[in-house]
Amino acid sequence: MENQSLPVKVAAVADLHFSRVPQQHLQAVFAEATKSADILLLCGDLTDTGLPDEAKNLARELNAIVKIPCIGVLGNHDFESGKQDEVKTILRESGINILDGDACEIKGVGFAGAKGFAGGFGPGALQPWGEDVIKLFVREAVNESLKLETALAKLRVERKIAILHYSPSRATVEGEPPEILPWLGSNRLEDPFTRYEVNAVFHGHAHRGQLHGTTRNNIPVYNVSMSVLQRTFPDRPPFYLLEI
Repeated sequence: MENQSLPVKVAAVADLHFSRVPQQHLQAVFAEATKSADILLLCGDLTDTGLPDEAKNLARELNAIVKIPCIGVLGNHDFESGKQDEVKTILRESGINILDGDACEIKGVGFAGAKGFAGGFGPGALQPWGEDVIKLFVREAVNESLKLETALAKLRVERKIAILHYSPSRATVEGEPPEILPWLGSNRLEDPFTRYEVNAVFHGHAHRGQLHGTTRNNIPVYNVSMSVLQRTFPDRPPFYLLEI
């Protein structure tokens, strides 16, 4: 019987932006992650413009190289062409566990995932007041937070990791132009972590943000956008490795 308390190494990366043309630099990322980790997390913007052909190319590349379980969430780029359901189906059928308010358990670690959404942080966060379209915008962030909470509620293991695309913490989007910070995440996404403690939260989306931050109750948050990782680890294939 598999020992459910052994340390597990998790590799995480986001913002692959995989296109119709194979991207050679990702091969090294996938190969090294397979060698170094037990599980690979893909934190959104898996495709460049959300086309099924891009998803098929990514699935083909992952299946050829990655020999460990792979879990992911979609990002805003994966919605660009309105074919996100096809993208999700293609990736799931290739063996990638795409989470959207879902949870799974691998090697004694629970994973809960959702895309997340925007809206801003702290006192400047957008509030549901005024026009209907503003209320709908805020409702989307609330719904994504509820998806994540529902997923976390399903887990019955001690070790848990949350996967998002948008950030739940202002700390990991600092470094981006101030004007766009509200579009990079929402602290409403923090709400599930006040009820369900996790070991770590991974997200992407903020290409010029910071690698590390925390939630208001000091849960580690990691921005694993490819460009952040390339800047942080210039001498090796960019992914973040966490042992829990």
